[in-house]
Amino acid sequence: MTLHRISALTGAILLTMIPAIAQAYSGPGIGLGAIGVVLGIVGSVFLMTVSLVWYPVKRLIRGLRRRPAPPPRPRDSKA
Repeated sequence: MTLHRISALTGAILLTMIPAIAQAYSGPGIGLGAIGVVLGIVGSVFLMTVSLVWYPVKRLIRGLRRRPAPPPRPRDSKA
């Protein structure tokens, strides 16, 4: 590629990055929707983390409860 083509390509890319003024109204509903989406994502990540920690701990506790009791030791009956 020649220097002229590289500079033209760079200029075209930079021109597409210039923000244009949006002629639109974004009311309070869009803000509440965005807050709802963020809270939903954060809540999902929190529940995923809790479930990844809780279920193995729950299995461990259940396994410890089901472990049979050790057999009683015989007593010395020298009386």
